[in-house]
Parts: sequence; C-alpha cells; structure tokens
Amino acid sequence: MDSLLLSSPGVASLTNGSYPTKISQHKRKPQIEYNYLRFRQPMLNQHYKCTAEVSRYQDCNEQYVAKMTTRPYSDSEPHPSSAKNILDIMKKFWDAFFMFTSPYAILTQTLGVLSSSLLAVEKLTDISPLFFIGVLQVAIPYSFMAIFVAGMNQLTDLDIDKINKPYLPLASGQISFTTGVIITASFLTLSLWLGWVLGSWPLVWGIVSNCLLWIAYSVNVPFLRWKGNPFLAATCIFATWAVVFPISSFLHMQTFVFKRSLAFPKSLISTVTFMSLYSVGIALCKDVPDVEGDAKFGIYSFAARFGQKRVFQICVFLFEMAFGVAFLAGATSPSLWIKIVTGVGHVILASVLWYQAKSTDLSSKSSIISFYFFIWKLLCAEYLLLPLAR
Repeated sequence: MDSLLLSSPGVASLTNGSYPTKISQHKRKPQIEYNYLRFRQPMLNQHYKCTAEVSRYQDCNEQYVAKMTTRPYSDSEPHPSSAKNILDIMKKFWDAFFMFTSPYAILTQTLGVLSSSLLAVEKLTDISPLFFIGVLQVAIPYSFMAIFVAGMNQLTDLDIDKINKPYLPLASGQISFTTGVIITASFLTLSLWLGWVLGSWPLVWGIVSNCLLWIAYSVNVPFLRWKGNPFLAATCIFATWAVVFPISSFLHMQTFVFKRSLAFPKSLISTVTFMSLYSVGIALCKDVPDVEGDAKFGIYSFAARFGQKRVFQICVFLFEMAFGVAFLAGATSPSLWIKIVTGVGHVILASVLWYQAKSTDLSSKSSIISFYFFIWKLLCAEYLLLPLAR
C-alpha cells in the first residue's frame, strides 16, 4: 500500500515539498486521498493488530498442543505400570512356589533334624558354631529333598489333586506342569549334590534312602506307586520320619561333626519309638479327607476301606500312645527337672490333641484338613521335648 501511494503524482509532489502548476485542479484529489489514507490507517493498524494477535494465538496454540503431545515410545524410558506388573507376577509366582513346597513339612522336618542333632550333645560346650554348621549341613539338603518329594507327589497326582486338593498350585494352574518338572528336578539335583560334596556317609545314606522311598511311593510304574497300597504307603512314611530322619541326623552329628564313635543312646531309641507311632498315625490321617478322589482313581486307602470315622479314631489312639511313650521316657530320667518338664509338657500336648479331636467334624472336609495340619503343629512342639529325655 505504501509503495502504491508513493508512486502516485500528487503524493510525490507533496512529499517532495513542491506544488504542481495547476494546483487548483488537483487540490481536492490529494486531500481526498490523504483523508482516505487517514481514514484507512486505523483500520489497517487494527488489521495488523488482529493479524498479529491471531498469529500469536496460533503460536501459543501450537506451543500448547506441542506440550500436550505425548512423546514417542522408547524402551529405555521407565514405565511404572510395567514394573508394577512384573512385581505382581513375581509375587504371585512366589506365593504359588511357597505352596508348591509344602512349607509345613519342611518346617517340621527342620525341627526334627535339630531335635535329633541335639541328641548327640553330651555337654554344653558341644553347642557351638560347629554344631549349628552341622545342623545346616543336614537341614538344607533335606529341605531340597522335601521340595522334590512335594513336587513329585503333585506331578504324579495332578488329576487326583484337582478333586482332593484343588488349591494346590499345579492343580489350580498357578504353576504349569513343565515349570513343576523343572523345579522338582532342580531341587533333587541340588540335594544329591550337596550330600555328595559334604561327604558324610550318614547324610548320603539318608538323602538317597529318602529319595528312593518317595519315588516308590509316587511313581506309577510296575511294582511301585506304593500309595495305592495302604500298608506300603504307611511303611514309606514310617521309614522316612521314624528311621531315616532321626537316625541319619544323629549319626551325622555324632560321627561326622563331633568325630565320635558310633552309638545308639536311650534318647535316640525313645525318639524312634515315638516317631514310629506318630508317623503311622500321620500316614493314616493323611488319607481321611481324600477318600472321594482316592476311590475314584483306584487308590483304596484304609480310610476308603474301613470308613473315615474308624480310621480317624485309630489315628487319635496312635497319637496318644506316642505321647504316652514320650512321657514314660521322660519319667525314667534321673533328673528331676527333666521329669517335671517332660511330664507336664506331654500331658498338655495329649490333652490338647484329645480336645481338638473331639471338636473335629468328620462330615466336613475342611475340619478334617484343619485337624491334619494341627497334628503337624503338635509334632513341632514335641520336637522341643524329645531331646530332654535322657
């Protein structure tokens, strides 16, 4: 617009300060143009202002949009939701693995190893770091073996557990069959390897015997699958808990750790006798809540053959007899405080067991299972009393 105005004659003469010869003829026209320009100038300024404002608004809008636009995905950037999902998956797997290992059996077994190892203690100075190292040498490979046993039982009883124990990780699908095989084989290898590396013949004997017994108990091949025969099933549990665990643990501590001569003291005999009765009771009680699934798959346990009530009463009788044997072992001790502690302790345990048995509803599977876990708790308490009977 400015270049257009500057190129007109009238505007040129005004700008240069000179007037044309016939100024009267052109006097009105430049004035009109000038006034026109004066009239248009605010509008032009307003147009420019509006244009600038719109431009600035668009720039701001573009900046705002640019700020709100998400950045492209990058693998290197942290993603809290992904990390949380990974933690959730790990937690769920740990919970399933914890259930897969039968923790109550591992805890009871570890206390049994400690109890049997204490039988080799002859004086207070024997309870030293060397003693606790010896306990760990037995407890760790036996714990690995217990995970192998639990895993093998679940792998071979998968269809049965879907009826009897649907809450188990394999039966519920929390752990796949392949993962279960890997876990089971890994812990078997670790257990055997640790026993071999340590070089303790009582420990190697115990680990190998335990492994073979539970393979015979679970694996479904000719002449094995002992759990299908109630007598062989009870024999397997009896041999493991009454013979292998206490004797191998004691002999490992006696001969390998303390370097003493082979011996079978009265306290070891009392422990084996107690565990013989108690382990048979456990073997019978274990099948009481599983009658439905066992019968469906051709496993006729004592509970399936003779009825839940009768077998349950036999179990309670065996448990009470075991506490009676332990009571007598403590009563024959020459020490008065041992007589008092073991006597009172076994009376309490026997009374609590009797009360719990009376309150168990045999028509309720959950009630029977609760009683089964309760007898394992009583066994943990008994392991604290058995080393006192000398």
